[in-house]
Amino acid sequence: MAKETIGRTIAVAAGVCVVCSVFVSTASVALKERQEINKKLDKRKNILRAAGVLGEKESVQDLLARRVQEGAVAKDATLDDLFYNEVDELWVELKTGQFVSAEKVDSGYQDERKAAKDPKLRAEIPPGVGTAGFKYKSPYRRIYFTKASAGERRIILPVHGKGLWSTMYGFIALDAADLNTILSFSFYEHGETPGLGGEVDAEDWKASWIDKKAFDAPLVDGGNVAIDVVKGKADKDAEHQMDGLSGATLTANGVEKLVKFWLGDEGYGPLLHRLVAEGGTR
Repeated sequence: MAKETIGRTIAVAAGVCVVCSVFVSTASVALKERQEINKKLDKRKNILRAAGVLGEKESVQDLLARRVQEGAVAKDATLDDLFYNEVDELWVELKTGQFVSAEKVDSGYQDERKAAKDPKLRAEIPPGVGTAGFKYKSPYRRIYFTKASAGERRIILPVHGKGLWSTMYGFIALDAADLNTILSFSFYEHGETPGLGGEVDAEDWKASWIDKKAFDAPLVDGGNVAIDVVKGKADKDAEHQMDGLSGATLTANGVEKLVKFWLGDEGYGPLLHRLVAEGGTR
């Protein structure tokens, strides 16, 4: 029987590591396309929820079946058909607040996260601006409007910012009529502590944002972002206060900062001011 040696043990361990690495790498490459598809579907699911057309407990497939039954889409409709039946996807240049055609937007901006890291594509946030924990942003962003046929029109704005442990990604939906009333706010991706900062997923917390006002006065009168995530429960009669997150002050502060940033001058502020001057719709 061969005598065990330190060298032999190390060789066996190294061999196992190499074999496992090959399997993991192969699986990662083979599943990459499927992972990207799933990410896209999950993002669209959350957009539809922010739009108010997909129930919290309803699946996209259930919504598709319901729309087919209503005659809104064809029986052979795809999930892409369903998505664009419910919302309009538009590109906006943040600096000017103007819409731009998708054809004129460089393909590099399709992934806004990568664009914000690319020195050739990203835009720097000026020093002194209250940021959401990052120094750069993509100068072009996709936003969404619910279709006019939906009744209550919403503008759905992607937002992100630093929490305690992670970058939090979500959507805030405003009433398209006044561009001030919050109709929905939620995160679809984050790495905050379960039971603490992770309570950004809690139904009660998300509900505390509904019908609150994002600005301290109508935008036409020069309103400023007035979001205040308080410690404990917000006063139900306070238009700009939202419930805090017990035991997660830094996460709550991050939420407040990211909303103020994205609704401010470096975010969607120029767009919102332009739209309200045009009557609240595009």
